[in-house]
Amino acid sequence: MTSETPIYSVDLAGIVVGDTAISDVQGELGILSYRGLDINELVAMPFLHVVWLVLFGERHTTQEMSRLKTFLCRHMRLSPDEIELLQRVPRDLHPMLMLQGMVPLLQMPAKQDMDMEPAAEHGLFIAAKITALIAAHHRLGENKSVLAPTPGLLFHENFLTMFHGRPPTQDQVRMLNAAQILQMEHSFNCGTFAGRVCASTLAPIQSSISASIGTLFGKLHGGADQAALEMAMAIGSPDKAEEYVLDCLARKEKIMGMGHREYRTVDPRAKILKPMAVELCQDEDSKNLLATLIAVEEACQRAFAEQNKEIWANVEFYKGAVFHSLGIPTHCFTAMFAMSRVYGYIAHFLEFSRHSRLIRPRANYVGPKPDKCGKSAA
Repeated sequence: MTSETPIYSVDLAGIVVGDTAISDVQGELGILSYRGLDINELVAMPFLHVVWLVLFGERHTTQEMSRLKTFLCRHMRLSPDEIELLQRVPRDLHPMLMLQGMVPLLQMPAKQDMDMEPAAEHGLFIAAKITALIAAHHRLGENKSVLAPTPGLLFHENFLTMFHGRPPTQDQVRMLNAAQILQMEHSFNCGTFAGRVCASTLAPIQSSISASIGTLFGKLHGGADQAALEMAMAIGSPDKAEEYVLDCLARKEKIMGMGHREYRTVDPRAKILKPMAVELCQDEDSKNLLATLIAVEEACQRAFAEQNKEIWANVEFYKGAVFHSLGIPTHCFTAMFAMSRVYGYIAHFLEFSRHSRLIRPRANYVGPKPDKCGKSAA
């Protein structure tokens, strides 16, 4: 290949497309870090502290954290116009499609409340609204009233209260904090890259986040969490897992939640989530689903070992069991992913916009060529 020959990669595998200081995925080693801090350290931190770190790359002051908590709580309250708009959305529309459509329709605040650049404040405004929209869409789907946030509650304590209509336990809040920290950021994943492409056109942050949400919805990306747990539900019990796995492999069907594009060893997030799921899944239904997932992973590992290969569950595989135990229905799983990953989207929008260039890849045309007169040879 000469220096003039363009690099060709249909899926951009191995192609470096930019610099980032937000997160580092070391797939060969199974290490994930945000701003230089290992995920194992981050998962024990308060959720909003990690949000600030991911967005701004620095530790927060007490005053900054207080203002952030107040700002998010205030904007988690949907306005009458926003509720009316949401009520026009079909009740059975998937939450991810609802979010993708609603985010660009949000009216950005007219004045600055936070001492930060406008795009950062608009991003945080969107993040707060996404949290409220998920809870409200769920409640409207159950013919229940939309609930407002309660000042003084922790961020995820407020969300679970608004979602279920009752306060959660502290263990439930702790588990949700950890799960959402684990999936907040992951370098140039598909959703983030889609947002970067959108941002490169100088589109506003709400357009970029909407593009990212639409990309996250796919089963090969964020939608694997819903697909993995629904797979366990369809299998029914651990004793049927082996047959299911062997049948899928024989038909060359992908088993959702198994394996990861970046990691060649255990996904460090799954390593944390699996014991969390074991701790949280205490009722019989949840125990059975978790046992079925574990049996699927073990059956996959045995089958791959026969070919001298390794495979491990990724973060989506066991996350669904955690969400199920929190009373979150499967069709809301990927929206919960978006509710956390949005902070990564904001961080990348801010980072990329400071030195943005229009992303315009080149295509290798393989169709018919026009003749010398300009007419198609076909």
